[in-house]
Amino acid sequence: MMHTTVGWHVDMEFSEDERHTRAAAMVRLPDGTEVRAQGHASRHQTDENQPRVGEEIAGARALNELAMQLLTKAHGEIDAVSGRTSHPIHV
Repeated sequence: MMHTTVGWHVDMEFSEDERHTRAAAMVRLPDGTEVRAQGHASRHQTDENQPRVGEEIAGARALNELAMQLLTKAHGEIDAVSGRTSHPIHV
């Protein structure tokens, strides 16, 4: 039996101001497909300014969206190969 090792690299970029953090995530798949997603976080005016926390929240939301897009893509590929409608893939 042959084993193949594949690696994916996810790029994350953040932009921030005093109250908002935005994250952009991108993964390039071995077939050259790029999947992109965004996430955001907003700091309540009474919360302490903690940029790292905003990055974690916005980043997690971007990665969650990225995961959902990858599940949808995989689901479509299963349907295309099998010629039937498969059961939805859930997280």
